[in-house]
Amino acid sequence: MQLHPQQCSVQQLRAAWRAADEMGVDTIWLWDHFFPLYDDPDAPHWECYSLLAAMAVDTQHAEFGALVTCNSYRNPELLADMSRTIDHLGEGRFILGIGSGWFERDYTEYGYEFGTAPSRLHDLESALPRIMHRFDVLNPPPISIPILIGGSGEKVTLRLVAEHADAWNTFGPPANFAAKNAILDEWCAKVGRDPAQIERTVAIQPQELGDVDAYVAAGAQHLIVMIGAPYDLAPVEQLLDLR
Repeated sequence: MQLHPQQCSVQQLRAAWRAADEMGVDTIWLWDHFFPLYDDPDAPHWECYSLLAAMAVDTQHAEFGALVTCNSYRNPELLADMSRTIDHLGEGRFILGIGSGWFERDYTEYGYEFGTAPSRLHDLESALPRIMHRFDVLNPPPISIPILIGGSGEKVTLRLVAEHADAWNTFGPPANFAAKNAILDEWCAKVGRDPAQIERTVAIQPQELGDVDAYVAAGAQHLIVMIGAPYDLAPVEQLLDLR
């Protein structure tokens, strides 16, 4: 599941991810933004990586990460070091979910250059090798950090997934997921990557749980239900039952 870290308290978030971990979810995710993405734009909101460090020590079983980290917000070497530290706090359960970024308010209010969609993708392409190199030279190194890339751009993003990622995430509906999944397979063939090495994940709304079979038929291997405060976990229980 993904918990939206807005319109809530830290205590509510911690209670939700602890409960989900005890329920047996495979993964728990946050998002990496500085302001709410819907409803009241000035509602309470929490920074992602501080929360992930807390989640690392609050949970015992589930893998966890950001769906997805905005590449623009942290120097690649610093992001690698933060990820390594959180990975050790969580005893090897951290996943580095990353994307190029898109939410303009985050950029303007925090002083980052927004640029253009192509320039942000170029920055992501440059950052990925730097992150992986830093993983290799950190002392101590990460325990194990898979890289998930989020996005559906057919010319650049899906190529970067084929070249670098252990997992990929996008959204529905099922027909859209199937089309993007097929294009990812094409990129894997072009770059010489075994497509079976890339886990296919999809983020779904609670009301899409009736489409689980359609998503699986479209190639999804890992479904992530998105939950907003006050964190009613009934959809998570339903998805676990379907698993």
